[in-house]
Amino acid sequence: MESATETADAAAQDPAAAGAAAPGTRSGAGRARSRLRRRVLTGSAAGGLVLGGVLLCLPGEETGRPAPGPAPGARAQAAVRTGAAAALPDLAVLIGEREARVRARPQDARSWAVLGAAYVEHGRRTADAAALYPKAERALRTSLSVRPAGNTEALVGLAALANARRDFPAARSWGEAARKRAPKRWTVYPQLIDAYTGLGDHRKARAALDRLLELRSGPAALGRAAAVYRDEGRREDAAAALSDAAAGATAPAERAAWLERAGQLAFERGDREPALRYFQEAVRLDPDQRAAQAGRGRALAALGRTSEALAAYQAALAGQPLPQYALELGELYESLGMPRAARVRYDLLRERVRREAAGGVDGALVLGRFEADHGDPAAAVRRLLAQWRRQPGIEVADALGWALHRAGRHEEGLRYAVIATDRAHEGTVRSASYLWHRGMIERQLRREGAARRHLEEALRINPYFSPLHARTARTALVALGEPSVARVPDLS
Repeated sequence: MESATETADAAAQDPAAAGAAAPGTRSGAGRARSRLRRRVLTGSAAGGLVLGGVLLCLPGEETGRPAPGPAPGARAQAAVRTGAAAALPDLAVLIGEREARVRARPQDARSWAVLGAAYVEHGRRTADAAALYPKAERALRTSLSVRPAGNTEALVGLAALANARRDFPAARSWGEAARKRAPKRWTVYPQLIDAYTGLGDHRKARAALDRLLELRSGPAALGRAAAVYRDEGRREDAAAALSDAAAGATAPAERAAWLERAGQLAFERGDREPALRYFQEAVRLDPDQRAAQAGRGRALAALGRTSEALAAYQAALAGQPLPQYALELGELYESLGMPRAARVRYDLLRERVRREAAGGVDGALVLGRFEADHGDPAAAVRRLLAQWRRQPGIEVADALGWALHRAGRHEEGLRYAVIATDRAHEGTVRSASYLWHRGMIERQLRREGAARRHLEEALRINPYFSPLHARTARTALVALGEPSVARVPDLS
């Protein structure tokens, strides 16, 4: 077991051994960029067809006895150190191995760093932040104290932990410290991309992606590229990158994670049936893929299969009780005229936010969204204004604009809604929800032309963006009516 683990250690330290383009060599970087450029061009022509092709060949068709793979601990270690999803049973094995290792060798800085990264991933997959994120921080800081100089792995782990906690300023600080020490270590750049995105600095996120693609090819790099392309409004390019990431995945849990992202992308553009197929295949490959279970809930609700949708959300919450899932399930119950069941899920949301806060997770965004629509809009404004001052990302701009509107401060709300949706302000995410918010604020301000345009665009992007709010958007659009045509005076 230990020899397999040490082999994974060596592979993660040597990008060339892991199949990466050689950092620092012009030919390796050029090949990586060229490969990605070809993939993106293909996806731009037929992104939906490319993703559909992934589904056609999802189950393995190889015959014969497969070669023995790495042990579970080694598989999980390779995954967590390269930014790939790891199966929960494999993560449990890795954690057990590394806990035993650091007890026997407390000066093993690398094992402390691996253990901390495994705690982060396990906490993220199970939403057990209160128990696992403090343990992750202790392990990673112990690694740094044992080996302060050159310990890039611990710095990257601390950046990943900060991103998981939605503490993007801290993630940026840890990531930039890691980049300063090891600018050619590719694992630094995914964490910087997440941190810069959370801070609303999309130019730096793009620069970090460009550097990542110079240093690395393969599923992890393609998956990060897909997220940036999606934020830039380049959905076809994002679809192509996710297709290649899923095709290149080497483990079922990793492939399931990329298929779940593909399902998210499909649902965001209103493609209910393809989204459902991606989510279902992700769950088949990895039954612990709870994000895909929640995605199934969204897609099934959009298809009118509400009993199945409720069951899918409940399965997601059972394994990964995230506040966002509780909010979505509560709103589904509310749309079905079941306010008591909705309140139970809203109470769960509040409890989960409090529990995650014990693990250092910043729940201001999801709690602000909830309070704006179902609680105290003024409290949502206070919470989200503080969040905006600290980490002004696009998600926060949208939520703050809506909370201000719900609190009766419509002109102020519109300013933030414009930031979230106007390309001149980096609002390039093509989100039906964001556009619905902007259209409703404009309607309140009697800017009927702009309101009609943005509500129509929201429903054109995804007519099923919310079982509760899409209905409101359609009603508001009908109430606005057709554009009035001024009568031309008769000059004859």
